[in-house]
Amino acid sequence: MNKYELMYILNPNTEESQREALLEKFKGIIDADGTVDSVEQWGLRKLAYEIQKEKEGFYVLVNFQAGPDLNKELDRNLKIADEVVRHMIVKIEE
Repeated sequence: MNKYELMYILNPNTEESQREALLEKFKGIIDADGTVDSVEQWGLRKLAYEIQKEKEGFYVLVNFQAGPDLNKELDRNLKIADEVVRHMIVKIEE
């Protein structure tokens, strides 16, 4: 199992219930083939540049361990979700 870090930014207009539902959905995908180590909700932060006419975004950081095949499924689900503005999955080298 490899260690990964997932950072995704949600549209700032997303309601709290939707944010929690998305977090649970992504955690469920990770738990199917790995384990979630930690989840940090950074909240609303200013974006470096305007994305979809928005200047702020809701940041979420997830650290997890999983096999290499999980990233494809997780990436696919992040791309499908309309509320997700940007995302990045990075392998953590030890």
